[in-house]
Amino acid sequence: MRTLTSHITRLLLILIFFSAVSVANAAAYPSGRLIVIRVANFGWNLSANLKVDGRTVGNIVQGRRYDHPIPAGPHVLTVSVVPNVQSSQPTSITLNVRRGGTYIFTALWDSDHVYLRPTTLSPAEMAKLAL
Repeated sequence: MRTLTSHITRLLLILIFFSAVSVANAAAYPSGRLIVIRVANFGWNLSANLKVDGRTVGNIVQGRRYDHPIPAGPHVLTVSVVPNVQSSQPTSITLNVRRGGTYIFTALWDSDHVYLRPTTLSPAEMAKLAL
């Protein structure tokens, strides 16, 4: 019986230790929130490829959006169209993320390129989208 109690005690101490480490890591790497909405008339067979700091984080298809935490600090957001049948160049913007901030962009398709525009949604419109 004593052995079982000591094993349970050790297990609980290990869980407490790992919980403390994960809380410390979360505090050390504060983040914001990045939301990219794909405009409705982007194209039925096209998606917006989103890269953060040169790494692809997702393809935003019709009816979907990108909504994920992003670490605080400066980042380069790059968007391109997929499939890229017109050989259009990707466009990039720089974003300085602050802890707790929410950054909302709309991926727009113009005749020859795709780009990100900061949102112009009102608070009521954002509430409708559950942002």
